Amino acid sequence: MAAGLALALGQAPIDFPYLGMLAIPLLLSMLQGTSGLRGGFAIGWFAGLGYFGLSISWIIEPFLVDIDRYGWMAPFGLIFMAAGLALFWGLAFMLAGRWMRGRLSDAVVLAGFWALSEVLRSIIFTGFPWALIGYGWLETPVIQLVSVIGPHGLGFLLVLVSGMLLWRKGMVIAALIAVISVGFGMMRLNQPVDMRDLTVRLVQPNAEQQLKWDRQYIPVFYQRLLDLSATGPQADVVIWPEVAIAYLPNEDPALRADIAIAAGAPVILGARRRDTQAFYNSLFVIDQNSDISGQYDKHHLVPFGEYMPLQGLADRLGLSGLADIVGGGMGSGEGPVVVQAGDVPAFLPLICYEAIFSRGLFTEARPEWLVQITNDAWFGKISGPYQHLAQARVRAIEQGLPLARAANTGISAMVDPYGRIIDSIPLGEAGTIDVDLPQALAPTAYVRSGYWLAVIVIAALLMAQLTLLKWRRE
Repeated sequence: MAAGLALALGQAPIDFPYLGMLAIPLLLSMLQGTSGLRGGFAIGWFAGLGYFGLSISWIIEPFLVDIDRYGWMAPFGLIFMAAGLALFWGLAFMLAGRWMRGRLSDAVVLAGFWALSEVLRSIIFTGFPWALIGYGWLETPVIQLVSVIGPHGLGFLLVLVSGMLLWRKGMVIAALIAVISVGFGMMRLNQPVDMRDLTVRLVQPNAEQQLKWDRQYIPVFYQRLLDLSATGPQADVVIWPEVAIAYLPNEDPALRADIAIAAGAPVILGARRRDTQAFYNSLFVIDQNSDISGQYDKHHLVPFGEYMPLQGLADRLGLSGLADIVGGGMGSGEGPVVVQAGDVPAFLPLICYEAIFSRGLFTEARPEWLVQITNDAWFGKISGPYQHLAQARVRAIEQGLPLARAANTGISAMVDPYGRIIDSIPLGEAGTIDVDLPQALAPTAYVRSGYWLAVIVIAALLMAQLTLLKWRRE
């Protein structure tokens, strides 16, 4: 558990990944000294319990927004979530423990099974790839490797290099890999970033979640958005956060006219949309003529937030998602799409939770930038908003695309295609920033190869190593 806690310190806002370089060799050494499947599973599970218990501790915050109804769920949510995610690590260590030989190959085996377990938790039950190990290196040049091998490839490499430190020969190999990795990252970060002649205004209203749907405050927050949008010189594009308003833009022309007049430019905003089937968490582009020139419905919904798994059972128990306003769950969109709306450069929309999924950014048409609208008021003020921003920054590096991020309570930011924050609005403040949009880079190696190539390569390396170990034993 101590090793897991040390690994978790790499995640935002602590951003200190170096203890992980000691924690991973410690875990590998413990695994080498353990016999039996049960012992290996216990090491991985307890390490995962410490890691996830700390890194996703923010998960209690959504239950405290409506504490009278949901507060009692908070400790159970954290305990069961951390214990459940730790099962993936337990499985990885259990399988790796069968192949420990006290040799350098042990590092390859553990890295392979561990990385594949992280792939599994990123996919199964719709996936939850929050706080992947590689994200801890965001504030170092090493993170630039995701532009080539993606987040799972980076996780594999970090475990491999750290595990090699148990052997003198391994230290030499690890040092060589580290030098190459840092050198590659510094080379990318030394490249200039060109800026477009297009000013983006990010609007952060700082509407408290407890008051956001209060009838007395709905018009107050709406007027705040209008006033912030009209502040200063006119921007070329204005972006409001996820579900920025309680009204329905596609059903209210007068509302759209007010927004268009206040901004004097196209406005990208989040709001609800309804049809005969359901409500949707949607993004709209309202142009200067107050028409809706682009629209997107969120397709990757939050389990227990926007819908309840096992909906029939949940209905009988009287349970609904924390963000579900009508019961029965929110409607889901068709999938990731590139939005082309008038003079606004083509962008890939990401609504809140969707930014944590690397595999959700691959589209046939390449966008010119990423736009994330989010309401991180659900995540509290300690670690959740910082981790969410960190993962969105990794998406920018992977794709080689700039990212504009508008968050209700923060952190709103413009991020360049290398993942660096150009400008931002701090957490818990209302305000705006006007930032020129950076130019996109050429498609990265990761974009050209796709999400699954790194996974296949990891699996192939692991299988090759296991086959070699089997031959040697025979």
